[in-house]
Amino acid sequence: MTTMSKKGKGTATGKIILMGEHAVVHGEPSIAIPFPEAAVEAVVCPLDGPAELDCYYHQGAMSDAPITVANLITTIETTLKRLDQPLKNFKLTIQSTVPPERGMGSSAAVAVAIVRALHDYFDRALTTEDLLELVGVSEKIAHGNPSGLDAIMTSSRTPIYYIKGQPFIPFPLKIRAYLIVADTGVMGETKEAVGDVMQLLKQEPEKTQDALHRLGNLAKQAKTAIEADQPENLGQQMNEAQQLLKELTVSSERLDTFVAAALASGALGAKLTGGGRGGCMIALATEKETAEQIEQALIEAGAANTWIYKMGDEEIG
Repeated sequence: MTTMSKKGKGTATGKIILMGEHAVVHGEPSIAIPFPEAAVEAVVCPLDGPAELDCYYHQGAMSDAPITVANLITTIETTLKRLDQPLKNFKLTIQSTVPPERGMGSSAAVAVAIVRALHDYFDRALTTEDLLELVGVSEKIAHGNPSGLDAIMTSSRTPIYYIKGQPFIPFPLKIRAYLIVADTGVMGETKEAVGDVMQLLKQEPEKTQDALHRLGNLAKQAKTAIEADQPENLGQQMNEAQQLLKELTVSSERLDTFVAAALASGALGAKLTGGGRGGCMIALATEKETAEQIEQALIEAGAANTWIYKMGDEEIG
């Protein structure tokens, strides 16, 4: 292979918080799953001269890149330093179907794909430990104090059961069902929503603490349902979680409309995913036909984008 035909490729997937959002901030468990229907591909090609970046936010020399991609540039620079390579003589192209600012792990997925592509281009082995460390550098810029969950989720094929401050627990995705994801088209307001839950804890401590604890219990039950292939149980747990999230004021009128549309179209369960007040919602079905009906109903309700993910495939379980 000639140098000029050499390419380096790296991929990563999106992620979905299935259960436990908001409650996880307060020490309760949560469940996240990899979401391969939305993915990122990074490709490194040879180019004479200064390094170039081609992505949604910037096309051209990396030295001219705007502040919006500071985390990407830092990831590239840190990775090159680790590889003992200069910031020149290559072009990095990033293509992503993971929508940003939707709680689907977009920034981490892009960082994972970049690190993998650069290691592939320079023919260097990459350990999971090194990958997570390099992605962590990017995530600190993007999110300040990340849990590390996005970095793990966007680089793996396994669901994670997670309690703040404790090791991530991977477990098999045994459930055979379809997960329908719909983007409201509205940027989520995670920071505001988290702040409002904190406020509720001060105003109504007993009631709020109880709701958070129940959300944690539902996440525990959901793990059991996933491992035992019990979609009906998981659907019920999703519905109960959505009701509690509404009580915690982190849903929105648009999310509630989407949830109602999904349930009316035969979903076993439906709820918001991630920070809430926008972002995405998820619904569960056991039949492909039902999943497609739900997807159509969500499109008619105004979804900006939709995906159907067949869970429980052998290579994932």
